[in-house]
Amino acid sequence: MVVEIKEFESVEELEETLDKDEIRNLAEKSKKIREVVMKLAGKKSSAENLGEIDVGSIKIVLEANPLDELTAIESVVRSHQERLLTLQKAREGIKPLDALGDTDGMKFLVVENNGVPERILLKVS
Repeated sequence: MVVEIKEFESVEELEETLDKDEIRNLAEKSKKIREVVMKLAGKKSSAENLGEIDVGSIKIVLEANPLDELTAIESVVRSHQERLLTLQKAREGIKPLDALGDTDGMKFLVVENNGVPERILLKVS
C-alpha cells in the first residue's frame, strides 16, 4: 500500500488527474488478454490447488499451467476493475467541489492510497 499527499491548484486539475488515470487503459488491455487466454484455454474449469505452496502470504505454484496463468490474470483484472470503480466513485464524490467556482489562492492537499484519494485538505492562502 502506498499513501501519498499530492497538491493541486484547482478542482479542475484534480478532476483531470482522476480522468486520465492509466488504470483504465491497463484494465482494458488486461481484459483483452483475459479474453484471448480464455479462448486458448477453452472452457474455464475449477482451479486445482495441487502443486501450490503457501510461503507466508505468498502462494507459489509449481508446474504452472495455462489455467494457473488465467487465474492470475483474472485476479489482476478484478483488482484493476475494483480500483477503477473506486476512482470513479472518488471522481463523483468531488463533483460538489465544482461549486467553489474561483479557487485562486486555494491549495488542495490530497491524501492518496494506491493512487485513490482518501482525504482532501483545502487550504486558503
